[in-house]
Amino acid sequence: MLIGILSATITAGKLALSFIPNIEVVTLLFIAYTIVFGYRKTMFVSLIFTTTEIFIYGLNTWLLVYYFIWPFLILLTEIMKKAVKSEYGYAVLGGIFGYAFGFFFAIGESLFYGIAYGWAYWIRGLLFDLIHGTSNFIVILTLLNPLKSLLSKLKMAYYREKS
Repeated sequence: MLIGILSATITAGKLALSFIPNIEVVTLLFIAYTIVFGYRKTMFVSLIFTTTEIFIYGLNTWLLVYYFIWPFLILLTEIMKKAVKSEYGYAVLGGIFGYAFGFFFAIGESLFYGIAYGWAYWIRGLLFDLIHGTSNFIVILTLLNPLKSLLSKLKMAYYREKS
């Protein structure tokens, strides 16, 4: 049930902000979920989220990259979790992730349509990547700690797992 609720929250968060290009809470939520609930549960959330995206938008090459890019973010967050205790470290991760987002998709597009198309795809989206990375940094810096606190309280109150 927890994984379903977390997946629905990410989908709702993405849809709620979909009218603003490249301003999103998906990155923030995946980072927060990984910190609070661990990477294993969050990997399932990313699988459900990506599959739900296919049902909403239809199957397309950019959605296939989601199956790789979100688990990559989750693994990076898990690796950082042991060393980073400040929201600034995660804000930097989210910022870099946003700046590189189009590049990752360009690689995927290159596999389907050729390297020239991939380059054009990446260059055409550089302004969006700039917005994406900067907004990720600001959103994570502002909302990560309150969200972690809320999720931790909810986890303790409602979700008890066997240790």
